[in-house]
Amino acid sequence: MDGILPLWKEKGMTSHDCVFKLRKILHTKKIGHGGTLDPDVSGVLPICIGKGTKVIEYMVDSGKTYEGEITLGFSTTTEDVSGEIVEQELLTEPFTLEEIDQAMAKMTGEITQIPPMFSAVKVNGKRLYEYARNGEEVERPQRKAMIYSFERTSQPVFDEEKGTQSWRFKVVCGKGTYVRTLSVDTGKALGVPAHMSELVRTASGGLQKEQCVTLAEVAEKMEQEAISEVLLPIEVAIADFPKIDLTEEQYSRVKNGVFLSRKELGLSDPIEGLLALYHQGLVVSLYQQHPEKTQLLKPSKVLRNN
Repeated sequence: MDGILPLWKEKGMTSHDCVFKLRKILHTKKIGHGGTLDPDVSGVLPICIGKGTKVIEYMVDSGKTYEGEITLGFSTTTEDVSGEIVEQELLTEPFTLEEIDQAMAKMTGEITQIPPMFSAVKVNGKRLYEYARNGEEVERPQRKAMIYSFERTSQPVFDEEKGTQSWRFKVVCGKGTYVRTLSVDTGKALGVPAHMSELVRTASGGLQKEQCVTLAEVAEKMEQEAISEVLLPIEVAIADFPKIDLTEEQYSRVKNGVFLSRKELGLSDPIEGLLALYHQGLVVSLYQQHPEKTQLLKPSKVLRNN
């Protein structure tokens, strides 16, 4: 069994829980996920199976889309609703649309984030959430994140009694982005404590919410011997890579991992990134520019050799 399973992860499960359950459902051990999703967050979780595990890294590296809600008025230990309140400042009047949109606009492009204490980032060989659970403080490393777009998708709701203001958002971002922190930093830009009050991942690794199936649906498909109906080809993970179709003679060499000349592939300039080489409609290998010999390309990863 080889391919990509577009799984809809439900709340209350870790990404590892999903992999563990799928190994039992699908009766195969060679399974991995293409991008961790917090237990409290539901959404798209790409699952790579068999030869699909060879393309996990490209799914992890690709962009992601989230929809959620920011609430101003208090911040929490976890930066979302599951944590304890650490700072509270009741709002006496709402922020204007212009003020909110300007604060969100400041968060786009390449930004610097400090990961939340309740995260899996390692410091001195220990994950931050382990320090947090022990009540220990540790200096957190700054990280770069790319925010392609960050937009308000609803009218803000001001709750005079609770002293809060909330609105929904949609964010398209690169790997390693903490949307919880993005919400907190939006509050900081407005000068008040904030947290992420809701989050769903609607796209990841080129997969969309509409394509996804739940664990229960996967189990049902297995019982019906119809798992192929929901399993996508591994090519979806590298769909955005430049593509070249190989001749029979070229394929006989590529499957053995030989160097190729740019000229025989019809490439006039050195390439950047990875080039996907196909044979009979299937990707067989990923090639990259040779670091010293500019006329040559070398294999980066052989995906199929039979």
